[in-house]
Amino acid sequence: MNVSRRLTWQGLTAIGWMAVTACASRPAQVLSSTEFFRSGRLSLQIASTPPQSLSAGFELKSQQQSGELKLFNPFGSQLAILQWEPGLARLEQGGQTWQNNSLDALLIQFTGTTLPIMALIDWLQSRPTESPGWVADLSLVQEGRLNVQKPPTSTQPAVSLRLILEP
Repeated sequence: MNVSRRLTWQGLTAIGWMAVTACASRPAQVLSSTEFFRSGRLSLQIASTPPQSLSAGFELKSQQQSGELKLFNPFGSQLAILQWEPGLARLEQGGQTWQNNSLDALLIQFTGTTLPIMALIDWLQSRPTESPGWVADLSLVQEGRLNVQKPPTSTQPAVSLRLILEP
């Protein structure tokens, strides 16, 4: 093998290893009995004008009525962090921070629709929980998949949320 081919092969191997390690699972979280943690990948489609879509890695952690949702790009860099507690919701993205006294109001501000974060925590634990306007298919949660849909209303667009969970 000549020198240029060997350097090209070594470069491709190094890039391949970086990609594999960037997508590797994060270390397991040590949780108390009142904490919840899940991670994986998500796809969010919002049929707004213009349409919005997001595919990202995620980590969702909650404890009773507070929690955080971190979103990551394919290389493991943090894209955004959403944190909430009673009376306060905060979104950090790209060095900027937005706050609101309501999680729903903050999500509507950025996506144009509500997202059932609190119900999502129950759904990921296979708990059937009502969230007005949302339909969760819990049949595949034990296999690491969750699909959630919201049909359009007169004031909000249709939404599709799909999650693939890490074991």
